[in-house]
Amino acid sequence: MGGGVVRAQKNSSRRRRHGRAQPMAEINITPFVDVMLVLLIIFMVAAPLLTVGVPVELPKTAASALPSAKQEPLTVTITAQGVVMIQKTEIAIKDLVPKLKSVATERDNDRIFLRADGAIPYMTVVQVMGAMNAGGFSNIGLVTDIGGPTFDGTNSAGSNLLEPATDGQGG
Repeated sequence: MGGGVVRAQKNSSRRRRHGRAQPMAEINITPFVDVMLVLLIIFMVAAPLLTVGVPVELPKTAASALPSAKQEPLTVTITAQGVVMIQKTEIAIKDLVPKLKSVATERDNDRIFLRADGAIPYMTVVQVMGAMNAGGFSNIGLVTDIGGPTFDGTNSAGSNLLEPATDGQGG
């Protein structure tokens, strides 16, 4: 980003001092744009690696992803075995509300995510959501995988979910 020099035109109708250079008043923003694009690509690649890594089989849905937050997202996970975890730390279900209350005092927002295995009964998921609310978190997001069923009865692969599955015996 340096200032360039523009020479005065020789056949100018105005009288100018010949041989004297005028400073260029334009800024070259191409290097700035290049740096910003590289940073954008780096953050796009690194962002998915920052999520909590407790393995669960998330249910599929047609909903889109939520925008990211400023703080690291707080996540409560229910595994297929019914184990409840805050981030990567296992916690007893009876200790969930007091632990969430202590965490809520340290955070500046009430955003929390719930990841539950698809095999977990709905009653358990709702009870954990109630504990999250009692713990001071009223902004609860449910985490799912993309590619699930849509409202027109098909999934993202195009197969019809409303027709019963056949076992190949025709009937």
